[in-house]
Amino acid sequence: MQKIYKISFYGCCIVAAVLLIGTVLQHTVMIKVSALITAVLFAMGLGAFPSSKGYQYTAWIIVAVVAGMLYPQAFLNWGSINLRDKTLILVIIQLVMFGMGTHISIRDFKGLAYTGKGVLIGLLCHFSVMPLMGLLLTKVFHFEPEIAAGVILIGSCSSGLASNVMVYLARANLVLSVIVTAMATLAAPFLTPLLMKVLAGTLIEVKFVDMMVEIIKIVIVPIGAALLHDYLKTASPKKRRNVYITAVSCAVYAIVLLVFGYPFLEHNGAAHAALQSLELSGFLACAVSGGVVYHLIYNRFAQIDKIMPYISMFGIIYFTMVTTAAGRDNLMKIGLLLFVASVIHNAAGYFFGYWLSRLFGLDKNSSRTVAFEVGLQNGGMASGLAGTMGKLGTVGLAPAVFSPWMNISGSILANYWRRKPVETKGVEAYVKDPSDESEKKRIAE
Repeated sequence: MQKIYKISFYGCCIVAAVLLIGTVLQHTVMIKVSALITAVLFAMGLGAFPSSKGYQYTAWIIVAVVAGMLYPQAFLNWGSINLRDKTLILVIIQLVMFGMGTHISIRDFKGLAYTGKGVLIGLLCHFSVMPLMGLLLTKVFHFEPEIAAGVILIGSCSSGLASNVMVYLARANLVLSVIVTAMATLAAPFLTPLLMKVLAGTLIEVKFVDMMVEIIKIVIVPIGAALLHDYLKTASPKKRRNVYITAVSCAVYAIVLLVFGYPFLEHNGAAHAALQSLELSGFLACAVSGGVVYHLIYNRFAQIDKIMPYISMFGIIYFTMVTTAAGRDNLMKIGLLLFVASVIHNAAGYFFGYWLSRLFGLDKNSSRTVAFEVGLQNGGMASGLAGTMGKLGTVGLAPAVFSPWMNISGSILANYWRRKPVETKGVEAYVKDPSDESEKKRIAE
């Protein structure tokens, strides 16, 4: 594989020269083809060097942006398949969130007793600094209403697993990071719609309950399924059998609801709230049966847990590519301004996250952790919500532009802080039993 990476890097240099020639000659086809090939080879070539390997995921997101900008029509429809279809978007975002959920453990919540103050400060900073900074940027840059709503949306979403990765690289308080991410995710179904209603309600129509239900379907359902899988790993045979029976019942309920119940009530003019409640119950039932099915697959093929993060990455790349293609015309007009806004938004999260934590009495390592938790948003969740709204090309633009920069800046800051460590007791300070090596290893992973 290393040889392929090196060949890709050298190939990137050669094709980049072709791109330069095409630019000088103003040959449109040559520019488009060579630009896309250069981006792909560059993303692969980064794997040739240990120092740059961590940036490969970000490079693939850039490839998605390049592809969407150069060939927008290719990523809007594939034959009769609409790549922006709400149902397709929902399924993919659920896979993304499930993949993230497989790296969250029920045991992570045990650390809440030891990191309560840090968690509270992290959540307070996260759901205040970023939405308000997003609102301020929309006033400064005078974005169109739906694009401005996207900026506020990504500021109002929970933090994602990228923050956990950056905290690990920076050697900061990883346990605090995992708990803040988990708690922010659980709080998102209520806080994100509330913040959007208050801050963006004049920009786009925000239906609080509808958005809350969508977030539950997008976030809570897949992560709940992943946590059920985690529970089954250590459950006793009796408890596992009870869960299996419940899962079968849930599967039967979901099928009956899908085939008979929902269509019948919809046809007979049932109220929207009733249909919505019924639909949500079906999704929750699917979470139980889906978590069990995945666990059974895991028992036969344990490596699937290592594959799921790659599926999550693919999902984010898919969203970036489709969003870029759908919003290409808007990006040509305000893409640079959106990028500047993303840099300011992200930097403000790091700055206020760190210094407000210090002001409230957290140690330097925990303050670094909160800086990442505040500065790094869940771009996948924001993109998924934009997709379910049917507004990928407008509301979804900010997540598409902000996400690559967050990965780049997070990696830079993590490596900087890694070279400037502070005195700490490390992971042992946050594990109930410091002698439990398996627990420390799991946290580090």
